[in-house]
Amino acid sequence: MPHLLHIDSSIRGEQSVSRRLTARAAAAWQAAHPGGTITYRNLGKEPLPHLDEATETARRTPPDQRTPEQHRIWELTEQVVAEVRAADTVLLGLPLYNYGAPSSVKSWVDTLIAPGLSYDPATGAGLLGGRELIVLAARGGGYGSGTPREGWDHAAPWLPHGLSMTGLEPRFIGCELTLASSVPAMSELIPLHEESLAVAQRSIDELWVPATV
Repeated sequence: MPHLLHIDSSIRGEQSVSRRLTARAAAAWQAAHPGGTITYRNLGKEPLPHLDEATETARRTPPDQRTPEQHRIWELTEQVVAEVRAADTVLLGLPLYNYGAPSSVKSWVDTLIAPGLSYDPATGAGLLGGRELIVLAARGGGYGSGTPREGWDHAAPWLPHGLSMTGLEPRFIGCELTLASSVPAMSELIPLHEESLAVAQRSIDELWVPATV
């Protein structure tokens, strides 16, 4: 049975553009996979712990020598990896915060990269390849070629590198200038935002062909 892992990371609730995009994509996936199941994780509301000394120690400690706390840390890692392993498709909402990925997404990636679970420590081979990873990226400004802040988006370029050890290869669908309608100084950019949003929505709608009877 097809299975989808739907992950949001925005902290803006119903105002979030990335969440609206992932919701649209999840609905399109469900329409194309009737009977398919969905797991949802909201990193914006329930972030994973940041990578710290305790996490690293737990990973380096043999299972039979771990303390109860180290077992708990490792079990969370197993759960996060298992969610991806169980999915045929992963949807990830990726807003741009202060020119980078939300710290919750970084924590998710750090948790996901675990020896023996997401990559083979002996060969370095990724163990999570072969599944679809769709990243719905939303940016408040414009960071494309020729813009004043060209190259300031450090989230989208980082993610493929961050996940490279796992074998996951993200495909990006992005929407820019999401703050145009709420920031007076950007009001003249509203048409460009609307165009960017429409392109993203069309790309989402073309991801999967709904089943026909």
